[in-house]
Amino acid sequence: MPATIHPSAFVDPGAELGDAVVVGPCAVIESDVTVGEGTRIDAFAVIKRYTSLGRDNHVHSHAVVGGEPQDLKFHGEVSRLVIGDRNSIREFATLHRGTEGGGGETRIGSDNLLMAYVHVAHDCVVGNGVIMSNNATLAGHCLVGDGAIIAGLSAVHQFARVGTHAFVGGMSGIAQDLPPWMLAVGNRAAVQSPNIVGLRRARASQELVSAFKQAFRLVWHSGLPRPDALDQLEAEYGHLSEILDFVRFVRESPRGILPGEARHRDE
Repeated sequence: MPATIHPSAFVDPGAELGDAVVVGPCAVIESDVTVGEGTRIDAFAVIKRYTSLGRDNHVHSHAVVGGEPQDLKFHGEVSRLVIGDRNSIREFATLHRGTEGGGGETRIGSDNLLMAYVHVAHDCVVGNGVIMSNNATLAGHCLVGDGAIIAGLSAVHQFARVGTHAFVGGMSGIAQDLPPWMLAVGNRAAVQSPNIVGLRRARASQELVSAFKQAFRLVWHSGLPRPDALDQLEAEYGHLSEILDFVRFVRESPRGILPGEARHRDE
């Protein structure tokens, strides 16, 4: 089935549209764009140059996908935004392509929900199954792991990482790395606890839940030097791949991880 393009839409002859693509009224698709089979581009959405969308995506009205980076070091060079399959990109979201200094590519995986007014800046890497709620923002060079949730009005500092299945509470500022399966919230966010709800939704075993509770205690509240805390955690639960991923994430963190929430002295 060929693409269906509304008469008022503008589709550059240099764009490639797959079968069953639907382009709504007044939408704009520039040259050097690839749109995969079954993707829907709603009214007034804009797909800028050097953007690639996989199949069965839905770009809602007024979203701008593939815009030039907001980076003073960018001078118009060719760079790309690569998006996977089955993503929902809601109204007024802005997704920017990469820069030369960041490898030239912004990459978004599959099965993500990017709600209204979400911003994904240049050179970010967003995994699969990620939810970014309204007005959530990634600065340049951020990495978001699979299954992470970033709640509304939250912002992630440039070069920071949000680990697999981590949860960022609403109106939070993430200035350092948030390890996998942890929950953080606050104006300058601190780690509050393991992401227990996320673990339950993932049908994690009781042993894995206990392991992440122990990880939280050892890393943030034991008083042990962090290398010693990680060594102890690995010794106790190193047979669990999720714990090994957590340990590796913390050890390799280039910015350092978020602090833990301060506890009252009488607790």
